[in-house]
Amino acid sequence: MREITLKRIFVFWVPLAATWLMMSAEGPFLAAIIARLADPKYNLAAYGVAFSFGLIIEAPVIMMLSASTALVKNKQSYLKLRRFTFVLNGLLTVVILIAIIPDVFYFITVTIMELPHEVVRLTHGALILLIPWPGAIGYRRFYQGLLIRHNKTRLVAYGTVIRLGSMALTALIFYVFFHINGAWVGAAALSAGVTAEGLISRFMANNTVKELMNEEEAKKDMLSYGKIFNFYYPLALTSLLGLTTPPLVTFFLGQGRMAVDSLAVFPVVNSFLFIFRSIGLSYQEVAIAFLSDRRDSFKKLQKFAALMILYVTVVIALITFSPLFKVWFHHISGLSLELTDFAHLPVVILMLIPAFSIILAFERAIMVYVQKTGPVTMATGIELAGIFLSLTLFIHGFYMIGVVAAAIALMIGRLGSVSFLLYFTKKYMSNL
Repeated sequence: MREITLKRIFVFWVPLAATWLMMSAEGPFLAAIIARLADPKYNLAAYGVAFSFGLIIEAPVIMMLSASTALVKNKQSYLKLRRFTFVLNGLLTVVILIAIIPDVFYFITVTIMELPHEVVRLTHGALILLIPWPGAIGYRRFYQGLLIRHNKTRLVAYGTVIRLGSMALTALIFYVFFHINGAWVGAAALSAGVTAEGLISRFMANNTVKELMNEEEAKKDMLSYGKIFNFYYPLALTSLLGLTTPPLVTFFLGQGRMAVDSLAVFPVVNSFLFIFRSIGLSYQEVAIAFLSDRRDSFKKLQKFAALMILYVTVVIALITFSPLFKVWFHHISGLSLELTDFAHLPVVILMLIPAFSIILAFERAIMVYVQKTGPVTMATGIELAGIFLSLTLFIHGFYMIGVVAAAIALMIGRLGSVSFLLYFTKKYMSNL
C-alpha cells in the first residue's frame, strides 16, 4: 500500500478543489450579469432569495457525495444507494413544486418574510425556473462520489467545467438576445448548469459502474436500507439545518436596517467568501477517502489542513485590505461604489469563515469515517441556534444594519459548531 504523503494528498485534492473553485465562480458571474441588467438592486435581492429557497430544498441530498464515497463498495451497495438517491430526488422535486404554488409561496414571502412586493414577484419566477435543481444535484453528487472513491477526481473537475460552460452560455444567451429580468436569467442558468453536470457525471462514471457491477459482495459489506437510513439521515439533517442558514439570514435581512441594500449585497459577499470556503468544502471527501484507505493518515491530513488554513487566511486578508477589494466588488461583481463600501465591513467580520470551514470539513470527515454522524447534526443545530439567537438580538434588540448583524451572527454560529465537534473528534481519534 502506497505511503500517505502531503504530495499524494495534494494531487488527489487539487481536482476537487478546482471543482469547488470553479463552482465558486458561478455566483460572482451570475451576480455580475444581474447587476448589469435592469433594476439590479431588486433582481439581486430576488436572486438571493430564490437561491436560498433552492438551497434549503436541495439540502437533504447535499451529503450524498460523502455517502456515496463512504458506502458504495460493490454491486449490491451501488444499487441500494442509487435507489435510495432516486427516491429522495423525487421527494425533493415534489417539495419545490409545492413551494411554487402561489398561496404557499406568497404566504412564506409576504406574510412571514415581509419582503417587498417587487422582490416577491421576481423571486416567484426565479423559483419556478429552479424546479430541476434539487433532483439534478442529488443525481450528480451520487455519481461524483463513485468517481472520488475510485480515485477519479479529475473527472469530477471535468464535469464542473461542463456545468460552468452550460451555465455561462445560458446566462449570456439570455443577456444578449432576450430582455428578461436578471433574477430569472440567474435561475435559468443555474438549472441548465446542474442538469448538464448531472448527465455528464453519469456518463463519466460508466466504467466505474461496470467495475462495481462485477464486484462480489462479502457478507460484512452488505448494505441494507436500514443501514443507509441510519447513516444518512443525520447527514441529511445536517445539510438541512446548515442550508437553513441562507433563508434564515435572508428573513432577518428583510427586517433589519437598510433591508434592500443588505439583501442586494449579501449574495455578492457570500459568493466572494465561497471562493475561499470552497477549499474547505472540497477537503471533506478527500479526508474521508484517505482515512478509509489508511488509518495512519490522520497526522498528514491534519498538517495539510493547517497549511490550507494559513493560505486562505493570508490571501483573503490581502484582498480585503487592498485596492483589490474595489476591483472585485465594483469592477468585476458590478456593485455600485456605494454598495461596494457597504460590503466591506461584513467581509472584514467574516474573514475567518473560510478557515473555520476547513476545520469543520476535517472534523466531519472523521465522524463520517467512524460512522458516528449524530454529533455532526448536533453541531449544525448549535450553529443554527447561535445564528438565530444572535440575529434576533442584533436585528430586533439593537436594530443593527442587516448585513452587519448577519456577519457577526454567522461567525458566532460557526465558532460554536467547530468547538462542539472538536470534543467528539478528540474522543474518536483513538479509532484512527
